[in-house]
Amino acid sequence: MAIKIQTEEEVKDIDARFNDLLDHCTHITETEDIKLIKKAFQFANKAHGNMRRKSGEPYIIHPISVSKIVAYEIGLGANSIASALLHDVIEDTEYTLDDIKLNFGEKIAVIIDGLTKIAGVFDKKSSLQAESFRKLLLTLSEDVRVILIKLADRLHNMRTLDSLPRNKQLKVAGETNFLFAPLAHRLGLYTIKTELEDLALKYQNPKIYNDILQKIRESEKKRQLFINKFSLPIIEKLNEHNIKFDISGRPKSINSIFTKMEAKKVKFEEIYDLFAIRIVFEPNPKIPEKVQCWNIYSLITDIYMPKPERIRDWVSTPKANGYEALHGTVMGPNGKWVEVQIRTTRMNDIAERGFAAHWKYKNNGQGESELDKWIRRIRELLDNPNSDALEFMDEFKLNLFSSEILAFTPKGKIITLPKNASVIDFAYEIHTEIGNKAIGAKVNQKLVPLSHILSSGDQVEVLTSDIQRAQREWLDFAITARAKSNIKSALKAENKIHIETGKKILEESLREINLHPNSRIIKKLITGYEATSKDDLYLKIGGGIITLDNLKKVLKKNTRSKWIRYWELTYSKNLQRGRKGEEGTPGKATIDLGKPLIIREGIDEPGKNYRIAKCCSPIPGDEIVGYKSPNETIIIHSSKCPTATKLMSSHGNLIVSARWTSHKILSFLACIKIQGIDKIGIVNSITNVISHDLNANIRKINVETHDGIFEGSIELYVHDTKHLNNLIMNLFKINGVVSVNRIEAGRE
Repeated sequence: MAIKIQTEEEVKDIDARFNDLLDHCTHITETEDIKLIKKAFQFANKAHGNMRRKSGEPYIIHPISVSKIVAYEIGLGANSIASALLHDVIEDTEYTLDDIKLNFGEKIAVIIDGLTKIAGVFDKKSSLQAESFRKLLLTLSEDVRVILIKLADRLHNMRTLDSLPRNKQLKVAGETNFLFAPLAHRLGLYTIKTELEDLALKYQNPKIYNDILQKIRESEKKRQLFINKFSLPIIEKLNEHNIKFDISGRPKSINSIFTKMEAKKVKFEEIYDLFAIRIVFEPNPKIPEKVQCWNIYSLITDIYMPKPERIRDWVSTPKANGYEALHGTVMGPNGKWVEVQIRTTRMNDIAERGFAAHWKYKNNGQGESELDKWIRRIRELLDNPNSDALEFMDEFKLNLFSSEILAFTPKGKIITLPKNASVIDFAYEIHTEIGNKAIGAKVNQKLVPLSHILSSGDQVEVLTSDIQRAQREWLDFAITARAKSNIKSALKAENKIHIETGKKILEESLREINLHPNSRIIKKLITGYEATSKDDLYLKIGGGIITLDNLKKVLKKNTRSKWIRYWELTYSKNLQRGRKGEEGTPGKATIDLGKPLIIREGIDEPGKNYRIAKCCSPIPGDEIVGYKSPNETIIIHSSKCPTATKLMSSHGNLIVSARWTSHKILSFLACIKIQGIDKIGIVNSITNVISHDLNANIRKINVETHDGIFEGSIELYVHDTKHLNNLIMNLFKINGVVSVNRIEAGRE
């Protein structure tokens, strides 16, 4: 980092920022705690000295900002605030952990040690990143404050991402979307999760972000008038019943609006629940909070007509991250649906500050929460010695936050599972042995297979058999990390037995023909029986897949020439590859990852060093990113592509910013889905619009009709997104066409 002496104005600014931090520590009242925070600031300020961030501002501003998030937005205590001030000291200065321990004690030293260990989670190769991520989660299950401070650190980095080059922005945004935002959600930090998602969208898809932001701002006055008109009769009604409350209305997050637009294929103006009204009330301690929430809902539905299917009752059964509230949707003025959220002050505290507030209210007689259970399950996964790091990371992400369902055992115990969980997931959630021996289930008294997808409210009785064993095909429909981990462990244990058995069978069979196993014989058998390795050979023999009836015949078969040809071919290829490496591979250009890659004409011509990803098939006009593959080719993805998001998270150092040049020479493959009313000549009208009116070439067309409705998919070549959008608009004008949407080429 560049060294530049702090100016007098900068020193004053630093002091002002620290005093502002103290002003926001309203929950810190003990004199000793205030002294600890001041001591940590002085230590960190001296340690970072004249160091500066990429933006040019003094480095100490970053830990002060992180501490303010920890204090005010998460609501943690003095030890956490002090740790946040000190969180970069060991990594970036000459001070050691022993210095921290000597000056601030064991508790803070443990937190700082955890933060330092996880600082490089995303900076190495993917397998190392995954292993580091496991360590990160290990600290979560030991002291959750480490993760909470890390989330605050990530939030401030996202707020100040403008100073980094485009490729670094994409890397950090990808990591944030992939892991940090879902982790914040799981820990109940809804506000932080929402901001992280919005900021990630801002850098991954700036045009979309800015368009939605502009539309929200343009509709702000109109929206506020509507909120006031909607709220006034509710305020009068609640005042009549002497309820102490606050009522507020705000738009949904930019990312949630974008997600809904994408999922429903609608425009901004067509989203009916752009904002929600929130009522936070002071509960009467003599009446159960749940009863009071429903009473307020009843008062509101006396004024406005409710939409029964849109009730979300999280006061009876809170979400797994501790979230409690009653959500309902009612018909407001001018025929607009409005979501109303009803919470007590305690529920609101938990909703805003997540895990920190969860611990504050932990001893209220509710026993172990779903959040406690989740952390316990993470510990179980981490303790599994057979768990592969990359698999663990993928499975953790899968379960980090999908929507949830609640299923019941025959005795009425609630089992919380991710949406789309199957019977086998339920079985393993009860007990590992129940899962391993499961053969089916009765769901609501009806017999179903293990692959049956459960719905909220199902009562499930798992049927077992003592002779049942875990099956490999279960992995196709198990979705929880717990189920997958246990199935894999059971399969590995069984495979180990098969390998030992197979080895003994082979040795006995060889002895019968006076042979002893050696490397030459094993190689012949691997080739003859088409196994992939020695263990695979033993496994297939032990599992009965391979019988050794033709053992002599396989051994007599001359495989020498085949091995020689294979060796010669491999040697020749390696030799050629080595020469190319010395002389420079022709047709490949050195890529500067810091500069935008310009995608020009002829992108798929021989000798070019980039190509279009088939998973998302972006076309000119789409927001794009590049990924530098191991063979030096840059693969161009749509920035919305899930594969691109994962690559940005796990291989951020290989991400290249890219943009299109404007041209109309080349054509790019796109695919659209079209639906409408079946009538004579409709297909002819569609092809005329595509081919004649807009000069697009059709590659493939498939149309099916049923019950007076037609559905079709068309693959065609277009110049860019503008060309495609014009085509879609013209297709909409055809009488009988109901919907036209772009989809991934070759997929439905």
